[in-house]
Amino acid sequence: MAGRLIGVGVGPGAPDLLTLRALHHLQRADVIFAPSMASDVQSRAESVVVRADPNLRVRRLVFAIIRDDAARQAAHRAAAIEVGEALSAGLSAAFVTLGDPNVYSTFHHLLREVRRIDPAVAVETVPGIMAFQALAAEASLVVTDEVESLHIVTAVDGPVGIESALEDTASTVVIYKGGRHLGAIVDLLRAHDRLEGALLGELMGLEGSKVELLTSVDQRSASYLSTVIVPPRRSTS
Repeated sequence: MAGRLIGVGVGPGAPDLLTLRALHHLQRADVIFAPSMASDVQSRAESVVVRADPNLRVRRLVFAIIRDDAARQAAHRAAAIEVGEALSAGLSAAFVTLGDPNVYSTFHHLLREVRRIDPAVAVETVPGIMAFQALAAEASLVVTDEVESLHIVTAVDGPVGIESALEDTASTVVIYKGGRHLGAIVDLLRAHDRLEGALLGELMGLEGSKVELLTSVDQRSASYLSTVIVPPRRSTS
């Protein structure tokens, strides 16, 4: 392929959190692709792009956002074929994704399939601000300090996988994609004595966004685009 594939992180949702570098690449790309649940549905990543620059035009790639691995792989393959056609024509193709393209992103699924078509395809990525950074800024929360560590984990399949991170009490734990398991996450944090100070952010930078302490959350589930920050146990001295 003569073209170049560029994974562009557009941040958590607010157009003013799109970086200058990301906007530069989008404005110079020959074609911009965005993942979508359906051809007639504007994705959140696409909404960031068009709000940042209404002159930009986006082509939608339908991704199967379901737990059916075969359907998801088929959708990724079909998207890669469409992107590959643009690359074969010598075009620069930008693929936009919420947050950062190298962290829990749809970009690597697309890239894997594109590389099956052409292993030597030219690729670059543009980093993006992540939702936990926007949440921490909104709450004026210090994420890490001094020798503290940071764990970024996903609860898309449930909270069991986050237990080892919670056991490191000197670390901050960021939990992504755990909205439908929120009740179980709260119970697990309470069991590990990590509930105090834990924050929930939903739809950061998007319509309906909210930030609240987990101790004040009444609902037992939340949006898929939910972020939880669990601060470390810090000495008050």
